[in-house]
Amino acid sequence: MTNRKMFFTMLWGAVFRRRSRAMMAVIASLVGAATLFCLASVCVAVPQQMNEEMRAYGANLIVTPASATGKSQGIDTATVRNVTALIGAGHSVKSAAYRYESVRINSAPYTIAGVDVKAVRALNRHWNVTGDWPGSGNVMVGRDVADALGVKVGSRVTIGYRAADASASASSSASAKSDSDESTETAESSAQGTQSTQTTQGEQTTQATENGRVSSDIMDNNGTEFRIAGIVDTGGNEDSIIYATTADVSKLAGHERAADVVEYSVNAMGDELNAIVNRINKNTNTAVKAQTVTKITSSDTRIIAMLQTLFWIVSLVVLVLTLVGVGTTISSIVSQRRNEIGLRKALGADSRAIGVEFYVESGIYGLIGGLLGTAIGYVLARVLCATVFGRAIGFDWLLGAGSLLLSVAIAVIASIPPVRRATRIDPAIVLREE
Repeated sequence: MTNRKMFFTMLWGAVFRRRSRAMMAVIASLVGAATLFCLASVCVAVPQQMNEEMRAYGANLIVTPASATGKSQGIDTATVRNVTALIGAGHSVKSAAYRYESVRINSAPYTIAGVDVKAVRALNRHWNVTGDWPGSGNVMVGRDVADALGVKVGSRVTIGYRAADASASASSSASAKSDSDESTETAESSAQGTQSTQTTQGEQTTQATENGRVSSDIMDNNGTEFRIAGIVDTGGNEDSIIYATTADVSKLAGHERAADVVEYSVNAMGDELNAIVNRINKNTNTAVKAQTVTKITSSDTRIIAMLQTLFWIVSLVVLVLTLVGVGTTISSIVSQRRNEIGLRKALGADSRAIGVEFYVESGIYGLIGGLLGTAIGYVLARVLCATVFGRAIGFDWLLGAGSLLLSVAIAVIASIPPVRRATRIDPAIVLREE
């Protein structure tokens, strides 16, 4: 019988003659592999899944005009298309444009936003709307506006546009979208620049009074009558804004103008989202400034960081327990085979050959446990993601291969101390049964 055949014969006998001990080692590796693979799969899938879920809570990136000229003219359609193409390269993206104007209701100043209803509705699925969204001749008011005016769904209000008020609009509306100091400052300055141009246009059309759109009297309550179709309640600055269709706002103001702010919901986060912002800001052809919505992006980052920290803590505990479990089992096997090891050394077997046999045996335990544990871990991860996110995850083959290799490596490493003790056994003492 050749040495190789003898090696595998002894290895086969060592594994299957001591099935109870072998089963304990396999179970220790199985539990470790299942737990680690499940946690790793969830940690890989959760950021993407959570990012998609968070996109239902509004924009994570806003774009405003970068120059004074751009601020007065707004962001035209061609620029919006170019920016959207830059953002959408390799990412799914939703966008909505907002045009802000200052108006008066019962002589009190308010901000009205002209929007594409379909785009805004798709971007802000978390908005709690009582009634309907804006339509032709119908507006949607924020909860704070409704409470201040004492109106409800179905009520009618007269909204007047005054060019003299134009310099005060949009800043509060823009800040509602950014929730960050830098974003708010940029959005406000953009809105103020825009309104300066509107003031100039208003000076040229001061006498225009059709539908009460322009008035120089602060107490003038003339304007266009709108029906309140719905009331939006978000708990944020959106509650202080009036929403109307872009066409109605243009008709009310007496002129068309591009958007003041464009919001984007991008399927990206962290460094990836910052890279998109830097790419837009470095592109001089777009003439816009991009910035992240700090409130949204910081929430994403904080939650993911907490999950990753938890993953590493649990993984470390599992690794230690697996090492202890496998190491204890191998120590028990070595103790049982003490006489056999002594006899083999007395017959001329060297320590290296004995050590290799035990390492291979441990590796087999780790491989079997890793295969079973990876399969069980995948099932657990799939059930967990389906339960929490309502979505299934695919099997990550690279992660699976890593799980197998790690299981084998842990089993071999755990066997080092007992194997080293086995190779130091004195055959003379063993044969004398001391």
